[in-house]
Amino acid sequence: QVHLVESGGGWVQPGGSLRLSCVASGSIFSTNAMGWYRQAPGKQREFVAAITTGENGRGASESYVNFVQGRFTISRDNDKNTVFLQLTSLNPEDTAVYYCNVFRPGWRDLSDWGQGTQVTVSS
Repeated sequence: QVHLVESGGGWVQPGGSLRLSCVASGSIFSTNAMGWYRQAPGKQREFVAAITTGENGRGASESYVNFVQGRFTISRDNDKNTVFLQLTSLNPEDTAVYYCNVFRPGWRDLSDWGQGTQVTVSS
C-alpha cells in the first residue's frame, strides 16, 4: 500500500514562500519519478512539478507546469524517501491543497493519495 504524508503548508501573504515536504513509502519512492499536484476549491487536481529518480549516476531532472516555472523548485532526498517543493513569489491563485505522488502518464488514475497540505495565499 502506498503511504504519502505531506506537510509544510500554511497561510502566507502574497509574495511569501513556503517549503512543502512529502515522505513516501520506500516501495514507490526509490523507483519512481515523483510529482507534486494541487487542487484548488471547485477545480480539478492539476500537475505542478515532477522530478526523476536521479539514479544510475545521473542527476535528477525536473519539470514544471508553465505557471510555476521560476517560482517553484522541486527536489528530493532519496536517502529519506522525501520530495520537497519550495514555493516562492506566491500569489492568491496558488491557494490549493498540495499533494505528492508518483509521476507517470495517467497519474489521474492513481488511487492512493495522502491527505495533502493546505496552502493559503491572501492578504
